[in-house]
Amino acid sequence: MEPIHPPKIEVFDLAAGVNTDPKGIEREVEQYRVAEFGLYLARPAPGRKQFDYLESWLLPGLGLRLTDFWFTPGHERDQDVYFDVVTIDTGARVWRTTDLYLDLVLREGRGLEVLDTDELLAATSAGLLSPAEAHRALEIVYRTVAGLAAHGYRLDDWLSSMDIELSWKRR
Repeated sequence: MEPIHPPKIEVFDLAAGVNTDPKGIEREVEQYRVAEFGLYLARPAPGRKQFDYLESWLLPGLGLRLTDFWFTPGHERDQDVYFDVVTIDTGARVWRTTDLYLDLVLREGRGLEVLDTDELLAATSAGLLSPAEAHRALEIVYRTVAGLAAHGYRLDDWLSSMDIELSWKRR
């Protein structure tokens, strides 16, 4: 395992139309859309070999960022939606996410996989994440896994049970 890093913070500046990644790289956002339950963004991914476009939904009430990566030929993955477990600070102009290390990969209608538990434990042991934050991350994962399993690993079915309806550019 690589050395553990501090929690990654990402900034979504709606007014400027910019998404700043954890390394401080600013990327133009093609579309931001605010909904009652979250924030949608769509943008190209210049300089990325594995994918050339991404769409994400930030869902503060669920503690999740859902992303559909548009993989380039030869880099396709067996996944439909990638979930980051995050805290989300919302604002009229700027939203921020803080990554809580855990991720999930959804294979629509087939199952899901929880990733990076080792990173969560290492970050907590190193004092980069408080025990309360780690507990919150685990609760988010447990709730998400149980919800998706109860709905046959169908994202729209699970979200509609909470009156959340996502719209995507290509899904």
